[in-house]
Amino acid sequence: MIVRLHVLVLSLVPLSVFADRFDDWDQNKDGKLQKGELPAGARRNFERADTNRDGVISREEDAAFLKENRIRGRSRDRGGEEQANFREIKNLDYVGEGNPRQSLDLFLPHAARPRPLLVFIHGGGWRGGSKDGGFRRLLPFLEAGGYAGASINYRLTKEARWPAQIHDCKAAIRWLKAHAKEFGYQSNKVAVWGTSAGGHLVAMLGVTGDVPALEGKLGEHLAENSKVTCVVNYFGPSNLLTMDDFPTTIKHSAADSPEGKLVGGALADRVKIAKEASPVTHVSESDAPILLAHGTDDQLVPHNQSADLAARLKVAGVPTVFITMDEAGHGFGSEVLQQRVRDFLAKYLDGKEGEISSETISKGK
Repeated sequence: MIVRLHVLVLSLVPLSVFADRFDDWDQNKDGKLQKGELPAGARRNFERADTNRDGVISREEDAAFLKENRIRGRSRDRGGEEQANFREIKNLDYVGEGNPRQSLDLFLPHAARPRPLLVFIHGGGWRGGSKDGGFRRLLPFLEAGGYAGASINYRLTKEARWPAQIHDCKAAIRWLKAHAKEFGYQSNKVAVWGTSAGGHLVAMLGVTGDVPALEGKLGEHLAENSKVTCVVNYFGPSNLLTMDDFPTTIKHSAADSPEGKLVGGALADRVKIAKEASPVTHVSESDAPILLAHGTDDQLVPHNQSADLAARLKVAGVPTVFITMDEAGHGFGSEVLQQRVRDFLAKYLDGKEGEISSETISKGK
């Protein structure tokens, strides 16, 4: 297998409020961001990003805002000195077939000691998104916990339907474990975090470590297992067959819905594969500990999706933290939630004692 390494020393820059969340926040999927679609913490920068003052943020305005924020961040950091706490290794081919959708990026601290690894999996309805915003998403947790990080691509539904997406994710985890010694992180301490469709995929990783039928046969490291240490799932679908039981802006059971495109047709015609693609189907006592966070006003993936999964995990005896984000939509920011995630990762990656609160987080906290 030929692996192309593109090494770049990154400066540590402030997080853009829009970062790689455009598709997650674009609730009505019109390719524009309304102010009301943004989490409370991001709205303060709406006017700065809406440069043509038309009342919405286009993808081009989003990209320009992010670029400006990077430049401003470099000039502010320690009087303009670029920091080099992490190096980024981009576009590592975890299958070996040259498909850019089967590649990952690594973010490695320069300190020599082996670190636990936190892997980000992007959202986008299984039909959009990429690994490219992973570093910005991961950075607060990498810095606070002293972890290494990774962000992965997987094949989208325009290229392949289920189970290609979970086969890719599992191949990436096996590749990461096989190369742990080479890159200096710990193969036995791998956490996964995802949002929306990425939340669905990390939940699947957490509940199918003992399901050989979903391993696939991709890559050169089939002797490795794809089990993960713990899971952080933000507003991911958990039961594809019940998503229409609660009001949202999407008819999830339709053939042209994100879920329909994932399984290859209307869900009523694809019940068996829809069940296989649902995390609730695979819950067992051997599953990885999981933290779920979900907004009560989510108009794309109903809050009940995480409530159902959390209930089943608890019955099975799986350590579970389910956090309700009061009045939050599909995509949210919260300092309180970030701290709980840090505590959760510290408990399961670092062995630190302590309970993580499941108390509802109020809007704007």
